Amino acid sequence: MAVRLAALMADPRQRAWVVEGEGRLDGWITAERRLGLETGERVEITGLVVDARARRGGVGRILVAAAEAWARTEGLDTVVVRSNVQRAASHPFYEGLGYVRTKSQHVYARSV
Repeated sequence: MAVRLAALMADPRQRAWVVEGEGRLDGWITAERRLGLETGERVEITGLVVDARARRGGVGRILVAAAEAWARTEGLDTVVVRSNVQRAASHPFYEGLGYVRTKSQHVYARSV
C-alpha cells in the first residue's frame, strides 16, 4: 500500500485526501484526472472508504466535496464514480449527492 500511495502522490493526474478524527483515520478518497476518447476529460473517484465508526457523520460528503473542488480547479465539470452492485448502501449516498446512474456493466479481468 505504501508503494502504491507514493506512486499515486507523485502523479499530477491523481489526488488523495483524508479525514482524521480523534487520532484515527476516519476516511480517505482518491481521484484521478482521466481522458477518454469517447468521453473527454473528467475526474473519476477511484476509491472512497469511510471507517464504519465514522459513517453517517459527513465524512464521505467532505471527501467527495474535496474531489469535486479539485475537478473545478482543474477546469473540469464532470466527476464520475463507479459503485459495485454489491455495495448497495453506497448507491443512495451518491444519489443523495446528486450523482445519476448512467450505466451498469460487468468488469472482466485476466492475468497476462
